[in-house]
Amino acid sequence: MAVTWLDKLEEQLNVDVDWMDPEYIKSMLPKIKFHDQTSNQLWVDIQLGHESNAELLKQVTKELKDQGWLAIYTRMAVLMCKKNIDMIQGRVLLQTLPSKAYDTEATLAHARLYDAEFRRAGISRDRFCIKIPSTGPALNAAKILQQEGIQTLGTALFGVPQAVACSQAGCLYISPYYNETQAHDDPKLWPNVKDPATQHPNSPRIIQILEVYKKLYKETGREQPLVKNASFISPEEAMAAGEMGCHSATISHTVLNELASRPYDASAQPGQGEPKREHAYKDARVLPARFEPLLAIDPLSPENKAALDEAAHVDYLADGGKKLDEAIAADPETAKRLKIALDLFTGGENRSKEKVEKAMKEAA
Repeated sequence: MAVTWLDKLEEQLNVDVDWMDPEYIKSMLPKIKFHDQTSNQLWVDIQLGHESNAELLKQVTKELKDQGWLAIYTRMAVLMCKKNIDMIQGRVLLQTLPSKAYDTEATLAHARLYDAEFRRAGISRDRFCIKIPSTGPALNAAKILQQEGIQTLGTALFGVPQAVACSQAGCLYISPYYNETQAHDDPKLWPNVKDPATQHPNSPRIIQILEVYKKLYKETGREQPLVKNASFISPEEAMAAGEMGCHSATISHTVLNELASRPYDASAQPGQGEPKREHAYKDARVLPARFEPLLAIDPLSPENKAALDEAAHVDYLADGGKKLDEAIAADPETAKRLKIALDLFTGGENRSKEKVEKAMKEAA
């Protein structure tokens, strides 16, 4: 069989599925067994309303109707992930409430509730991870969770300061968004370029995050978060993640299908990625020469200039994450994209709340 783009990408990084539908994940098993299965409030809401989960929702609502909508939602999210756990290699990921992204205690409480539900479902801590919004207060919660043995991923991440804060929190993963969330629905916001690895305006930030993590590992000897790139619109962007040296890529079912259908021709690619390393930072890849210019620029900032050394040595989690929230506010593009993403996911959260409350009324 011909090698596909998906085959080649899996050689370079861990391919994850950003979708919760068990039938889709099962359908891909002849081609690939995904590493992780990621999700967000939008994907959970879609599955919550799917007819295949209707009886499960009735059952869970009956069990937990006196504990409120969030208890029902959280158990449902975990049980829907459980449907996929044996069809993937690694972890299932669920996200804490985006509406509480600036509330440390509420973020802690929801993550601990997920932990309890995963334990109840027979899923051990090495098979799940909790997605935490990359705000000052929420990443302070992530730091506590990591100390408790609950693995976290810093999500809704758009810049180097957020990535450094995730390192300081001890997160297992981060998910930088390659495209802003609105670009998935508005083609005018999508930079559809021929060579995303060097031409996409967010590529410099991805490269800079990877290089800062290499530097921090070398300076401290501490493990750094693994970079799980997200929010791809085209197969070319997913391939760029491999060439840039990301450790994993979580990819929508639509882009995965395109990757799986394209025969790979190295001569037609703008650049070539390298095979995965056994240890992401100890055996880190050397930055290819064609990416070196990206270390000094930042097309998403007004000055188009990166400030890596300064960003790498700020205590972003001190005083409840004040320095991180100041850094986000000082970066107009990050501040805008973070707010839009949290609003989008809060919309999914609210729709799920309505579904659960309707089920509670019907069960009364």
